[in-house]
Amino acid sequence: MTRLRRPLAGLAVLLTAACSSGGDTGSSAKGSWGADSPAPARSSAGAAAPGPTPSSASPSASESASSTHRPKPSPPAGTTAPAPQPAGFPDAGNTGPRVSLKARSAGNISVRTDGAVIKGQDITGSLDIYANNVTIIDTRITSTNWWGVNLRPGFSGLRILHSTITAVPGKGPDNGGVDYAVSNMGSSSIEVGWCDISVFGNALSMGQGNLHDNYVHGLVPFRNNGGEWQHTDAVISGGGNTGQLIIRHNTLLNPVAVDRGASASVGLFADTGHVSNTVVDNNLLGGGAYALYGGGEGATGITVTDNVFSTRYHPNSGYYGPVTAWNAGGAGNVWRGNRMSDGTPVTPEPAG
Repeated sequence: MTRLRRPLAGLAVLLTAACSSGGDTGSSAKGSWGADSPAPARSSAGAAAPGPTPSSASPSASESASSTHRPKPSPPAGTTAPAPQPAGFPDAGNTGPRVSLKARSAGNISVRTDGAVIKGQDITGSLDIYANNVTIIDTRITSTNWWGVNLRPGFSGLRILHSTITAVPGKGPDNGGVDYAVSNMGSSSIEVGWCDISVFGNALSMGQGNLHDNYVHGLVPFRNNGGEWQHTDAVISGGGNTGQLIIRHNTLLNPVAVDRGASASVGLFADTGHVSNTVVDNNLLGGGAYALYGGGEGATGITVTDNVFSTRYHPNSGYYGPVTAWNAGGAGNVWRGNRMSDGTPVTPEPAG
C-alpha cells in the first residue's frame, strides 16, 4: 500500500534544532515557573512523536526520507454534509478551563522548576518543560511556536488538565504553520485530560502517555517550510515506545482534506520502531485518510475496543475507510466492539 508522506522520524532532533534558529525567544519564566532561559531550536517538521531524521536539516529532506509512510492522497471527489456528533463524548462544553483566567502575554517560556503549577493563566505563548512533576491546569495557551507544550527528554510527571491549547493560523514558524499542541520528547508517560485542542497540525504527539477525555478538533492544514502539505493527525505515535500509550474516551476529529495533508485521527505509525503496548478505547474518531492507522506489521499489544467511527467528514469515517494497517496476528492485539456511528461493526483491513 502506498502511503502519504509525513515527517515522523525524531521530534528530539526537530526541537533541538530550534535552539539555533530561535524556536524560543527566551521570555521570562520567573517565580514558580522557573528561570529565564533559551529554548531549543528546530530545523525541520515532524515528531516522536513526529519530527525529522537526525541526519536531516530541512523539512524537505525529512519529508523525502519518510515518503513511504502514508497512503498517497487523491483530491476529494466531493464533500459530505457533517453528521451530528454522537452523545456522550467530549466537546467544547465539558473540556477546557473551569475558572476565570488571568491574561499573560508571556512569549515562549522555559519552565525549569520541579513541581511548578501553572493555573488560571491565559498565556499568549508556549511552554517548554525542563522540570519534573509540572502541572498545567485550568489554563489557556495560544501559541505561535512549534508547539503549545513540549516535555524535554529526561523529565517526567507532566500533567495538562482542563486546559485549552490552540494556535494562531498563519503565525507559526513552520511557514506560518504550528505543528504540535502537546509533544512528549521523553521516555516517561504524561497525562493530558479534559483539554480542548485545536488548530495544530499534529495535536497530541507521543509514544507514551495517558490521553483521556480530550476534545481535539479544527486541525488547520498548511504548507510547511519544505513547501509541502504538513500531514495532520489528532493523535500520533511514531512507534518504538518503551512505555504504555493510553488513548481513552476522547473526541478525535481530523477535518483536513486528503489533498491538503490529512493522515489520521489516531495514527500509530512504525516510523521509529514497532508499535506496542497501546490502548485505544471508547473514542469518537473521524476524518483523515483513514480514521485509524493500527500500527502495521510487527505491531503487538494493541487493544482497540468500543470506539465509534464518525461519518462527520466522510461516509466511511476516513476518506479511504475507517481503519488500515491492523496486524490481526500480532501477539496481544485485540479488536473488539468497534462500530460506525450507525452501529455497523467495523472490520479492519489487514496490515500490509
